[in-house]
Amino acid sequence: MLFLMMEEVYSMRFLSDNDVRQGLNVPKVIHLVETVYKAKSENNAETWPTIFYDFVPGKADMDIKSGYLKRDKVFGHKTITWFAENEAKQIPTLTGLITVFDAETGRPMGITEASYITGIRTGASGAIGAKYLARQDSETLLVVGSGNQAIFQIACALSALSNLKTVCVAARDQEKLRSLVNSIPQRLQSEFGMNVENVKFEAVKSLEEAVKSSDIIITVTSSRTPIIRREWVKQGTHLSCIGADMAGKQEIDSNLMSQARLYVDDREHCIQVGEIEIPLKEGKITESHICGEIGDLILGKIEGRTSNEQITIFDATGMAILDIYAAKMALQTAAERNFGVKIDI
Repeated sequence: MLFLMMEEVYSMRFLSDNDVRQGLNVPKVIHLVETVYKAKSENNAETWPTIFYDFVPGKADMDIKSGYLKRDKVFGHKTITWFAENEAKQIPTLTGLITVFDAETGRPMGITEASYITGIRTGASGAIGAKYLARQDSETLLVVGSGNQAIFQIACALSALSNLKTVCVAARDQEKLRSLVNSIPQRLQSEFGMNVENVKFEAVKSLEEAVKSSDIIITVTSSRTPIIRREWVKQGTHLSCIGADMAGKQEIDSNLMSQARLYVDDREHCIQVGEIEIPLKEGKITESHICGEIGDLILGKIEGRTSNEQITIFDATGMAILDIYAAKMALQTAAERNFGVKIDI
């Protein structure tokens, strides 16, 4: 008698941008980003080498990031692209996909759209840097850059930092800047479900004056030339440097690095492609200037700010394990609530 062996039908789930938004919110993502930072500090996570490619320097690029979360038994990768000229075509500048795999079987668990996860987890990183390193009495936030990332930084900062009273945004394109600032309250409500009262939003005319009066600065530009000078930054300021995620990018004056308490998300990647890359190559700082990784700070393994006069810097290049964990949680929520597209493979 002949028995035909049929391979088990295995399924995974695909989540669109709208599906991902249903599965994640700002407080949840801030919590999961902190969880991943701690996992890395406890050697329960690995980040693998990143592949970068510049199609047109400063205008079009892509990167492939991957990693492994041991405790959660998942690994995966993200391919993300940024094409600045898409804005003129009225299509998203940032697009990509995240694939999550089961680390016990090697089978794919699902695929998610990547731009929202990239945006919100990056926003969470900037806010977490400020949460643990800014002065407790900080009231004024300056976001430098009016691109896709700005609204995520604002939403996450307002969620993590309850004392904020003024949010300023600076950018070269004043028309685009005014449009963004005018839309912030409505976007916070429609995109993140946040009703923000007693917070003032301002478009910056003079970057120098805004830097001088800010307690917290988050930089989210693609600049390859420092745009924030050392002499502008007052004592006690915290800076979360988010834009430098590829070799050659730099947003703040190298001289500021040597005079600040410096923390990173991933030491190796930041040395290679973060905000500290160029100051290290210039000899303005050495690796000994790095106080440690943010996960070590969250767990209390290292010391953070020790006075209100210190300038603190958090250099975050972004890690695939953040995307993978966020995607895993979104996929888990989708399975529980039965949304997204189920695919047999």
